[in-house]
Amino acid sequence: MTKVWLVTGANSGFGRAITEAAVAAGGVVVATARNASSLDDLVAAHPDQVEALTLDVTDTAGIEAAVRDVTDRHGRIDVLVNNAGRSHVGALEEDSDAELRALFDVHVFGPAALTRAVLPHMRARRSGAIVQMSSMGGQMSFAGFSAYSGTKFALEGMSEALAAEVGPLGIKVLVVEPGAFRTSLFGNTSASPVEIPDYAQTAGATRAMVAGGDGGQPGDPAKAAAAIVTALDADDTPLRLPLGDDAVDAVVGHLDSVRAEIATWEKVTRATAFDA
Repeated sequence: MTKVWLVTGANSGFGRAITEAAVAAGGVVVATARNASSLDDLVAAHPDQVEALTLDVTDTAGIEAAVRDVTDRHGRIDVLVNNAGRSHVGALEEDSDAELRALFDVHVFGPAALTRAVLPHMRARRSGAIVQMSSMGGQMSFAGFSAYSGTKFALEGMSEALAAEVGPLGIKVLVVEPGAFRTSLFGNTSASPVEIPDYAQTAGATRAMVAGGDGGQPGDPAKAAAAIVTALDADDTPLRLPLGDDAVDAVVGHLDSVRAEIATWEKVTRATAFDA
């Protein structure tokens, strides 16, 4: 049976690569972007398999209407890919509440609303898959990425619980954790307008890396998309899929660091129960 995909942020980067991989696998993709005309070339290249749909993932009413439109026309959504997003750099003290809330709207509340919208249809069929595009920054964080990683940590925690809730109903959840891939992410990065000199060597160094790092990333989005399709097709789809040498090394190193820190403090942390 032909799979029906709904992919947000499909106009560039991972969203575009996933759309093309889904088409190559024989699927039909409803590709969304805030400006649907940015998808014209994808539709023209695959007129029988790609449809463009205008969608802002921060618009809850628009989300409900989009899912209703797709299910009315296609009868189902087999795979939801929550990919729309952007980056942000700045020390926590430099970030405003408005900047933080705006990022959570895109990376947490938008995916949550889309997931809630598609789940009744997936539950009814006892099948489906939800792909959450996170980051290796969803497992660890770095100076200057407190806001960005905060949203990705939230997405991952939500998705881990979601997987336990919907797994028994035949629905898969895949959290993708890319490292540095040659997408437009760094080119679509906001920064706090405030720069505090005391953070010049920490968050400031991250600002400089982001400003000069676009276009030289080692990761190939097409290969990432192929890996995502392979993971979804597997009988035992993983919950988390780090992508790229940098992501795998960083996640493994972080887990080793956490384990070592727990071991160092284990005597203190275990001795916190009431005395018998």
